[in-house]
Amino acid sequence: MLRKLWFGLLISVPPAMAQIAPGSLDVKWSEGAEQCESAPPEAPLQVHRYDDQTFILREDLCATFEAPFIYLLLGSSKALLIDTGAVSDPKIMPLADTVTDLLPAAGSSKMPLLVLHTHRHLDHRAGDSQFANRPGVQVVPAMLEDVRKYFGFEDWPEASAQVELGDRTIDVIPTPGHNSTHLAFYDRNTGLFLSGDFMLPGRLLVEDSDAYLASALRVADFIETRPITHVLGAHIEMNREGELFPWGSTHHPHERSLPLTKEDLLSLPGLLRSFNGFHTRRGQWVMMNPNRQLIAMGAGAALLLLALIWLARRYFRRRKAARAAAREG
Repeated sequence: MLRKLWFGLLISVPPAMAQIAPGSLDVKWSEGAEQCESAPPEAPLQVHRYDDQTFILREDLCATFEAPFIYLLLGSSKALLIDTGAVSDPKIMPLADTVTDLLPAAGSSKMPLLVLHTHRHLDHRAGDSQFANRPGVQVVPAMLEDVRKYFGFEDWPEASAQVELGDRTIDVIPTPGHNSTHLAFYDRNTGLFLSGDFMLPGRLLVEDSDAYLASALRVADFIETRPITHVLGAHIEMNREGELFPWGSTHHPHERSLPLTKEDLLSLPGLLRSFNGFHTRRGQWVMMNPNRQLIAMGAGAALLLLALIWLARRYFRRRKAARAAAREG
């Protein structure tokens, strides 16, 4: 009886669950500094080895307040780099050299490298130029036309695709909403869901509410039966108490940890349904539409300017009338 029960438990475990490779997120990221010019120098690029074939890189806060995370995944025949960060100058941010050093040898050269992006915002692709003309490197531009052509997406954003690295398959899921080009990546080997700016511990910037909700529902459906070890985004923007750091801050004391959970991803559709279109805080989550906020601020500034002009004209008219009355008296 016990043997039958044990056999039943074994065959009930999803195959993917048994294949998940463990990794470590035991890392302390640099907290930057309030005055970077006078602070002790830090390495511009911090590298954490999640496992032997997975690396998490982060650009230092004093090099760029965006401090984006970049992911390097190694297969047996090819490597994948997801995003190239916010700094183009290799003298300031030696991204390409660092990545090349992490690549294993393949004969007399390095393992071929494919460079993809979560989306086209400049803080995720500024380092592309560092990889130009490097042997064995293919950079897929982050523009939607290039992304659709490379993956063969005909039914964007409903379709999905895979990247084969050799004994390692990465699922690619279109997730527009934050930006029309956004992609998320799921690594079958580690169970890591790399969410870019789609889901992160910080501001969820909503460019298109309907597209964002549709993407969240599509992701929830995708992950429902898949093991998710961690959801890793592209930025950390809040402290351990859930308070947002000021926009543009180069100092993140008591920064909260990077990983989110499968439950966080599954809760995203409900969060987005509560979004008022401008700015909504629900629990630890802050959702905002920066374009609408800028328009509202612009409209407010225009109204203020018109009011000041009206007051100034009224003031000068009264002075002119007072002077005329004085002359007649």
